[in-house]
Amino acid sequence: MSTSAAAEPDEVQPRATYHHGDLRRALLDAGTDLAREGGPDKVVLREATRRVGVSANAAYRHFADRDALLGEVVSRAQARAADVISAAMDAVPAGLEQGPRARARFRAVGVGYLRFAMDEPGLFRTAFAVPVDLSRAASADAAGAGGLTPFQLLSTALDAMVEAGVMSGEQRPGAELLAWSAVHGMAMLALEGPLRDLPPEAVDELAPRLVRMVDLGLGLSDGGGEPVDGGA
Repeated sequence: MSTSAAAEPDEVQPRATYHHGDLRRALLDAGTDLAREGGPDKVVLREATRRVGVSANAAYRHFADRDALLGEVVSRAQARAADVISAAMDAVPAGLEQGPRARARFRAVGVGYLRFAMDEPGLFRTAFAVPVDLSRAASADAAGAGGLTPFQLLSTALDAMVEAGVMSGEQRPGAELLAWSAVHGMAMLALEGPLRDLPPEAVDELAPRLVRMVDLGLGLSDGGGEPVDGGA
């Protein structure tokens, strides 16, 4: 067998999975697939290169190491979460009065968050189980199609409630962290904790009740009647 017939390690023949000049995106796609399959621990640069069909040396021109790839995948996963949350918020009827609509959209943030967790557990773990500070989480790469990150969507929903007069300004500081903690805790109990044997439909049924408790726990006024959930 001639030596010319054997490919050298740096001469791996690329698969037809990316266009010339778009290797970075192909590696990021592969990393996202790995996250979807097994969460952040499965995002390994060498495996991403294997799936794309290039050498490790080629990958290092775009990602310095595994952490660099994982950081980009985290942003992608957060952007996907933002899109799911935005869809839940957009399902709230536009014709509602300002107060009930603001509350319904706030509740929809939590419902969308839980929906993303149950539908995309690997991406959810990657998006929110990897330590990143909130300033990084607010980067453009972590924004959904609407231009906002999950954290920013929650913040704008809370601001809208204050503006609508259904939440006092005194209750506003730190409300993101309280609401986020409650909903994230439910998600983790359902994915990895004692509620992991619950069927997804049971979590779907519990989601509106949970966000209602969060709503009331933040000290919001009913505004003269039970708010409309708008699908939340």
